Amino acid sequence: MADFTFEEAALAAGERIVCGVDEVGRGPLAGPVVAAAVVLDGTNLPPDLADSKAMSAKRREAAFEAIVACASAISLVSLPAPVIDHLNIRAASLHAMTLAVRGLALQPDLALIDGNALPDGLPCQSEALVKGDARSFSIAAASIVAKVTRDRMMREAHKVWPAFGFNGHKGYPTEIHRKTLMKAGPTPLHRRSFAPVRVALAKNG
Repeated sequence: MADFTFEEAALAAGERIVCGVDEVGRGPLAGPVVAAAVVLDGTNLPPDLADSKAMSAKRREAAFEAIVACASAISLVSLPAPVIDHLNIRAASLHAMTLAVRGLALQPDLALIDGNALPDGLPCQSEALVKGDARSFSIAAASIVAKVTRDRMMREAHKVWPAFGFNGHKGYPTEIHRKTLMKAGPTPLHRRSFAPVRVALAKNG
């Protein structure tokens, strides 16, 4: 389970500000990749911090509000489909994380990054934590903030393109999403560098 151990060790070693960083949206065929960086106050930790993937939507929303109320600093970055197509999804995800850290109102001394890769251009020291959203409160908080934000964006997209059902699958390649994509062709939200979107684009002109 996630806890504040990594953060406490860094603070005890002399780091003043530690942030957690995570991103969501690598797998979808449509929509942005969203990264969040969060600095938590160790004396005022929000309740119910866990890996966002293991939480219900209702529980994530409640945790999101608690994080916003308790966190010392939060930064969010969203990169749309054209940027993903230009950079590739891995590079776009890493770049979004860098921008999120750089956007924090409190510049951290250490960034705890979810995964096994460190983004380029970070303004501070960094440490990669595999499955960090299940190990570090700060990364778990970033995971929740990024996930809730992206889900809200996709629910708004559903209002523009209701036939695609973005409010349900959030752009991920479900069967109904693939069928609608092949029938109607891609929207501006779709990532044209992804194979299923390329096929649908060729079919629909």
